[in-house]
Formats: sequence, C-alpha cells, structure tokens
Amino acid sequence: MSLTDFSRAALPVTPWKNGGGTTQQIMSWPPGAGIETFGWRVSIACIAAAGPFSAFPGVDRSIMLLEGDGVRLFAADGDIDHQLDVAHQPFAFSGDQAIDCTLLGGASHDFNVMTRRGKWRADVQVLSHATSIDAAPHGVLLALRGAWRLNDGLCREGEGRCWAGEPHAWQAVPDGPQARLAAVRIVPA
Repeated sequence: MSLTDFSRAALPVTPWKNGGGTTQQIMSWPPGAGIETFGWRVSIACIAAAGPFSAFPGVDRSIMLLEGDGVRLFAADGDIDHQLDVAHQPFAFSGDQAIDCTLLGGASHDFNVMTRRGKWRADVQVLSHATSIDAAPHGVLLALRGAWRLNDGLCREGEGRCWAGEPHAWQAVPDGPQARLAAVRIVPA
C-alpha cells in the first residue's frame, strides 16, 4: 500500500451502534482489518451524546478535539478525569480503561489514533511551524487549520495524506502563522 490523499468531507460516515455519534475512518492497518483485528487505526469521530466509550483491551489510544465544545472523559475509579475542551491538544490513554464521556455543550468532532500495544506505537503531534518529519512506515498527516506544503504537494484545511507499508519522510511548511497540522507517525513497538 502506498501514499493516499484524502479529504474529511469525502470520508464515509458510519453511525455508532449506540446512536451516540459517528465515525469517519481515515485508515486502518492491515487493509480490511475489522475493529477487533486492526494493528492501528486513525479516524475522526463526532460525539453527539453522553455515554461510555467502547473498551479496546490491549490498545493505546490518543484523542484530540478538532471542533465543538468538547467532552469530559472520566473513569469510575477516578483514574481518569480529563476535560477535552482545547482544540489540537492530544490526550493519550489506555483502551483497557472503562471510560465514560459527557458533553461540555453540543456535539464535538475528535481525531482518534489507536495502536495495538506491543505491536505498534504512535507519535501524535500538532505542528505550527516548518518541520522535518522523520520517516515512518505508516502515518497520517491532516491539515487542521490553513494549508500546508507537504514535500511537493499542497494540503488545504481538512485535507490530508496517509500511507502504510512504505516509509515516508516529510518537509511540512505552513502557509501562515495560524496553520496547524496533525502529524501521526506509526512505527513498530
């Protein structure tokens, strides 16, 4: 599998079984893997109602608010109590943990990265200035705000590039001081 361009607006929307939101999958590895068998998965979720997060034993998770008022994530045992209310700040947690969520207002859109522990590890960053991104065999880049020159191509806000199975390194250059880029490098654990 090689490099693929995508647009948030064109990603298929899948409703959650519990009716509390939707998911737009950007990429999952290996190709065709289901929710129980993926090695890693990157998606965008719309959280529209309070309720429990799905448990993913053996999976490390990172979530980041994209738009909306955000959510409060909490565990019954008090181990996690986090307000996800500032855009573009990743929050990492274990998929083993039973987590509930309440809305802090209306629906929110969130960027999600999940990796199978012991097999894959994700480095999730938000860039605001010109940066060299080290090569990784898998990854996702998403222009969160503004446009970005990524090597020889341009990604406008809401557009991105993903790759799997072939290492890619990047020179990321923003079009202005307000631009933000989500950069996810996925490497073997």
